[in-house]
Amino acid sequence: MMILNLDKWKKDAVAAIDSQGQQLTYGELRGFAERVEHLMPTRSLMFLLVENNVGGIAWTIGNISAGNVPLILNAHLDKGLYTSLFDLYLPPYVCVPEAMADKFDYEKVITCYGYTLMKTGNEACPMHNELSHLLPTSGSTGSPKLVRHKYENIEAAALNISTFFELTGKDRPLMVLPLYYTMGLSMVFSHFYVGATVLITNLSMTDRNFWRFIKEERATSFTGVPYSFEILNMMRFFRMDLPDLTLLTQGGGRMPKELNLKFAEYCRDNGKQWIATYGQSECTARMAWLPSKWAIEKVGSIGIAVPNAELSLIDMDGNPITTPNTEGEMCYRGKNVTMGYARQREDLLLGDERHGFIRTGDLAYFDEDGCYYIVGRMGRFLKLFGMRVGLDECERIVKGKYPGLECACVGTDEKMLVYLTDESKKDLVKEELVSRLKLVASSFEVRIIKEIPKNEAGKILYAKLENK
Repeated sequence: MMILNLDKWKKDAVAAIDSQGQQLTYGELRGFAERVEHLMPTRSLMFLLVENNVGGIAWTIGNISAGNVPLILNAHLDKGLYTSLFDLYLPPYVCVPEAMADKFDYEKVITCYGYTLMKTGNEACPMHNELSHLLPTSGSTGSPKLVRHKYENIEAAALNISTFFELTGKDRPLMVLPLYYTMGLSMVFSHFYVGATVLITNLSMTDRNFWRFIKEERATSFTGVPYSFEILNMMRFFRMDLPDLTLLTQGGGRMPKELNLKFAEYCRDNGKQWIATYGQSECTARMAWLPSKWAIEKVGSIGIAVPNAELSLIDMDGNPITTPNTEGEMCYRGKNVTMGYARQREDLLLGDERHGFIRTGDLAYFDEDGCYYIVGRMGRFLKLFGMRVGLDECERIVKGKYPGLECACVGTDEKMLVYLTDESKKDLVKEELVSRLKLVASSFEVRIIKEIPKNEAGKILYAKLENK
């Protein structure tokens, strides 16, 4: 089963190049997908621990094409988080970068494209026949809650994204976002759909070789989260000469208005396009985009629904809101809406629970042109540096490490506020969150208060914390 038009492109057309100098043609990718079919029984569940390189792409797309179901994870996921996921889902196969293979006590099957496939000895896992791949809902906290994607989601996302970005086979997108992150993976889907060449790198944006890679490989577009653009801004990006780079696109959370405007104006003045987007893992990445003609005039807006989809608002009673500038919960309908969540192995057999419709949990309004603006979150999660972080999960991490410690987390996409009642644990808690979430220390501010406000039932009154 060839997904994403993979069988349409010339054998020697280059599908991906990484900054280690490896490359992969469409012919090789097709051949690898066929080979994978014989490496393990069809419809095998596997944990795929990826890095940003050609091998990561080959194993991801090869397995989905071959009909296996990979859970795509960060190769450098915290060991405890990996173990809890492994114990819960019991995958029959695990595939990791070759250099890490000796850390695992499993039977080795094959090493190819820099990754080693291993057999764990776990029983085969019954799965729904439409299930294509799994992604963690939260890239960093290792939540057992996974998003269940189906093949139709992949094709729909690829079509929608390649349509509004007007992608062609000549595009050479620079991919700095991780493969295990929904927006990174969707970049691969949408560009393979048109036969383009993905330039994938794991180099830091402050590394000289990163910039050499962009220039030598003539990258035509750059996709980042707000944090990526903060780094570009510090790197004096606006003075660089990058004539091939014609499209800059942002997703992964709200960007500071001044920075957003700075990039929008730079693109306008230099013949480039600046396109802000909005999305969720639950909808195979992108759900809305702000056409570049509105980039300055409507700075901060997420824009309009992607092609072949629709956005809408409902009020507290679930009735549709049809008047501009009225706040309500934003809803989305489209073929890229995933099947639902899995919280345990048995859930991989579940069918489509959403039927193409989702309530996003975001409070929003639309203007007279039908452009949407997000006002806040109905749910309890933040997007810190583009990574979705569950506030309740962070409380669980802290309480798991320090049983009996009183803790409450609130905050904005700029910073998480962690309230404690024990001064002596202040630095330890911050260190624990930094190490578990793999985020910079400035993402967290720990505040000490006498007591955490609760109601009679013992539930934390978060609204009272916001004012402390």
